[in-house]
Amino acid sequence: MIVNMCNKTLIGRLIIGGAMLLMLTTELISGSIDHKIPDETISPLIEATSIRGPYFDKVASKNVTALVGHTAYLNCRVRNLGNRTVSWVRHRGIHLLTVGRYTYTSDQRFQAIHSPQNEDWTLQIRYPQIRDSGYYECQVGTTPPIGHAMVLTVVEPITTIIGGPDMFINKGSTMNLTCIIKHSPEPPPLIYWTHDSKEINYDSARGGVSVITEKGEVTTSYLLVQRATSTDSGKYTCHPSNANPHTVVVHVLNGEHPAAMQKGSKLSLKSSLSFLSVALVLFMST
Repeated sequence: MIVNMCNKTLIGRLIIGGAMLLMLTTELISGSIDHKIPDETISPLIEATSIRGPYFDKVASKNVTALVGHTAYLNCRVRNLGNRTVSWVRHRGIHLLTVGRYTYTSDQRFQAIHSPQNEDWTLQIRYPQIRDSGYYECQVGTTPPIGHAMVLTVVEPITTIIGGPDMFINKGSTMNLTCIIKHSPEPPPLIYWTHDSKEINYDSARGGVSVITEKGEVTTSYLLVQRATSTDSGKYTCHPSNANPHTVVVHVLNGEHPAAMQKGSKLSLKSSLSFLSVALVLFMST
């Protein structure tokens, strides 16, 4: 009797289970059950992306070349910063410069700039000098801390005029003054010339005055003055907008031989004779 009751119970469970399976199959076919992944399966994937810690956007955090005396800016973009603190450190001497927006160093030329509307933490350096060149690191106060280093190069462009400081030109010939600007982080946006402190007018009634400028890593500006006369003598200065000016003195000659050139020749001859005398003494003593 007990066996019959057990068999009946088992048969009943099988019937109920079959009925439930049939209902489930019918609902799947009819589309009444939404074929979605349960939320508890998706949420860990979303959380895994959103809980990523702070990291640096290296595209927006690059090396910088700055001019001596012109304010320099080192930018550091930190994603997913949260409530962590950003600091700036100079590698030379492991010098802590700023913490958050507070300037830690006694050198008040350094300042951290940050706006709550963006993710940029910028180190501003006023009146930079050559000695300020080197590695600077943007650090985030995680455990352990993370950092991104970048290089600041402070340069002082050099302006020269070939043939200076004095140039001698024959009357009636073409004066060609060549100004060269080196070590500039970018080509000077503007270069102008002056004659005796007055800016040269290329459209003046005199005519025959023009300028040609070739920009690049080394920028060259050519000042051409045709049919030079005595009034073209004087001081000529090349003024690049992002570099120091440079001056030469031009002497337009009326066929005479300049005393400066004669003096230079005598000095050159004297130097050559002195060198030969020393060489002869050394030869005789061996």
